Amino acid sequence: MPSATPKLDSKSATVPPPSRNPQSADSGEHRLASSASIILFLLIVSLCTRATAATFEPFALSGNTIIHDPSTIIRQGTNYYIFGTGPGIRTKSSPNLTNWFIGNPVFYRFPAWTKHSVPAFRGAAWAPDIIHVNDQYYLYYAVSTLGKQVSAIGLVTSPTLEPRDCHWTDRGPVITSTNESAYNTIDPSVMLDTDGKLWMAFGSYWQGIFLTELNPQTGLRVSTNSPLYHLAWNHSIEASCITHHDKFYYLFVNWGQCCRGTNSTYEVRVGRAEKITGPYLDRDGKSLADGGGSPFLQTSGRYIGPGHIGIVIGETNLFSFHYYDGENQARPHPGIGKLSWPNDWPVPTN
Repeated sequence: MPSATPKLDSKSATVPPPSRNPQSADSGEHRLASSASIILFLLIVSLCTRATAATFEPFALSGNTIIHDPSTIIRQGTNYYIFGTGPGIRTKSSPNLTNWFIGNPVFYRFPAWTKHSVPAFRGAAWAPDIIHVNDQYYLYYAVSTLGKQVSAIGLVTSPTLEPRDCHWTDRGPVITSTNESAYNTIDPSVMLDTDGKLWMAFGSYWQGIFLTELNPQTGLRVSTNSPLYHLAWNHSIEASCITHHDKFYYLFVNWGQCCRGTNSTYEVRVGRAEKITGPYLDRDGKSLADGGGSPFLQTSGRYIGPGHIGIVIGETNLFSFHYYDGENQARPHPGIGKLSWPNDWPVPTN
């Protein structure tokens, strides 16, 4: 939040009475001039702070907009689609990115393997992500329980997203984690690289964010023991998003804590790399794997705890996220905004 403009107290700014000593009078004038200069300086700093911390304003959305941990927004035909955390995986669609309608859940009953992999799973899948590959829509999602490392990322596919023809086929688990793993397999983020390779970033807390290569034909890992690349770490980190723009790869991550309404401390950090496998460095050259990360999006006004960045597919200058609405009962809503890329760094733009 921008700092408040300093208030001037007229009683404390009174001019001292004239002195009989010319030198003393001159000294008083200097003190007055010095005080005035300080006050002017504080005012300028305050105004500059307000200017540089100008509130980022996402697009105004309408309709059924409540969603948490939104996926990348993807378009098929004349409609845009988004998926989110919730029972059966929530779905929404829009003809124009501003007016949103609720759709049918992906699952009415989860595959049996989810319960075998995560015995405490209760049916609310987390943080899905979607991509169109090989004439299929690949939808990735996480099954887990709060604060636990026994987790799994699953995959379902459909040839279409049109509600009347959409049929999701279970493809099983992509990767799982246990209490002995270095990572937690939640929050998938998938990206098709320019060379045709398919990648998935994932992770939450523990040792941070990891990357693995997927088979574009199946959507699963290229092999069971394919390499895992460590990309980022922080004491509280999750909700990665990996994307490519011009000559760099970009990794967005969330620091802080989600799911606490107006008390959420989520904020988005970013780094970039010349290779998708890293190393990802922030603006100061610090590796994200060593706790680095440049600020990208933070709480501002009613938009509290922004997180789960996604680059709107086909629109490299639009991004999505969720936030807790400080003016609407702290409900989670999607935000969609513009991106600019000055000096090859992403910046939210009004």
